[in-house]
Amino acid sequence: MRVATINNSMISKGQMRMEGKFFLNETSLLCMPLERNADKCVTLETVADVMNPPVFKRQFCSPTERAVQYFQSSDVNIASESSSVFVYKPQAERIKAIVHKGDILVTGFGTIGNARLISRHQDGVCYANNVARIRTKGEVLNGYIYAFMASKYGSAQLNKNASGSVVRYIEAPGIKKVLIPNTRVSFQQEVDDLIQKSARLREEAADMLEKSKNLLKEKAGLDNLVSEDYDYYGHRSADRKVSCFSIKQKEITTTTINAFNYSRRILNTKSKIQSTVPLKEVLLYNDVFSTGSFPRVEVSGNNGIMLINQSDIFDAIIKGKRISKRRVKTDNLVEYGEVLIAGVGTLGDSEKFCHVIFANEDLVGQLVSGEFIRMKTTKEVTSGYLFAWLDTDYGFRLIRNTQAGTKLCRPIPRMLLEIPVPLIDSDSMQEIDRLVREAHTKRYQANCNERKAISMVEKEIESWTTSKKN
Repeated sequence: MRVATINNSMISKGQMRMEGKFFLNETSLLCMPLERNADKCVTLETVADVMNPPVFKRQFCSPTERAVQYFQSSDVNIASESSSVFVYKPQAERIKAIVHKGDILVTGFGTIGNARLISRHQDGVCYANNVARIRTKGEVLNGYIYAFMASKYGSAQLNKNASGSVVRYIEAPGIKKVLIPNTRVSFQQEVDDLIQKSARLREEAADMLEKSKNLLKEKAGLDNLVSEDYDYYGHRSADRKVSCFSIKQKEITTTTINAFNYSRRILNTKSKIQSTVPLKEVLLYNDVFSTGSFPRVEVSGNNGIMLINQSDIFDAIIKGKRISKRRVKTDNLVEYGEVLIAGVGTLGDSEKFCHVIFANEDLVGQLVSGEFIRMKTTKEVTSGYLFAWLDTDYGFRLIRNTQAGTKLCRPIPRMLLEIPVPLIDSDSMQEIDRLVREAHTKRYQANCNERKAISMVEKEIESWTTSKKN
């Protein structure tokens, strides 16, 4: 049972609501320390401009100089800095949907309260209209504002002020009312320094991963793929040719009769890749594996063990969910350097299906769902190098080419193991492996700095309650 004393002023702010659940739910309880110490806070609108672009009909297009990358509300918390979806740039500029380095984004639709600090890699991209833009004024430190908005207290206020029942939402007018702790300048600077350091580490990591893939393709003599090099489901221009081909009966195997798996475009693309070995020859025991199936009974607090699903693993900071350890085997937890493939999903180009993950310090010792295809490499081909290859446009399209299914698709294991892996000179392979490992360590360090900054803000607010009790 939850018990708390509510004064008259809080009842007035609650529009004369009298039922206990309005004031004593999780969101309201987190808002109380700020509401009771409003004299120590300022509203967000006094320190930042907050806006949402108008609703617009998205004009999807091919990646040209008149196009700009487009991100949905669900992309706000992902680690990736790029998108395969493009919209018409003049339209996005006209309605002010373009974001810039230093902007703070907050989701106001569906899952409310996810936050992102825009890096230089996303300077000039377009986000959906239901993502609010926060731009700090004057000398206000945007790293400090971001840390608060990403904290449980920032998220709680957004969710408390949200409207709707089935699908909840909040836009700029409601977000402007958020109370921001007006703490001492030195404290704000310390938090801001941690967030800015985190942002720099993420930018450096993105640069290193891009460098590793470019080096691999350069040494393998491969150019970037164009849309004519593969089959896909998504936006296509009017001049794109229909993929139509015929094959001999003897070429059809017992593995599949799906035309997508026999794509002539992919066969031509494979012919460009020289000095290769099948994927199975670089894997430990010449095979992939998975975590397996187990019951998923959610538990509260820090009880049980954290489970990471496909919907969680691509986030910048992985949260997962806690499940009971009962009948869950914990002898197959993730080890450093594993390469994981998102093994189930749909074929939209914006979907994470068939994208790869490198297991860094954040994932070591974690329980991942059985939907991931997991790989451990031999000493001859390092896991960082394999990740870089599978993370290129070639690797992604080759994995997609092995899919089978209708609504939910999965790679065909036998075909997946035959994917070609190019072998380049040993020194370059080691350099690529080093870049991948260092990049993912930088991501881990960035997450540590961000968690520390958010924790500092939360502890500062919690100290207000403690000092009053004393």
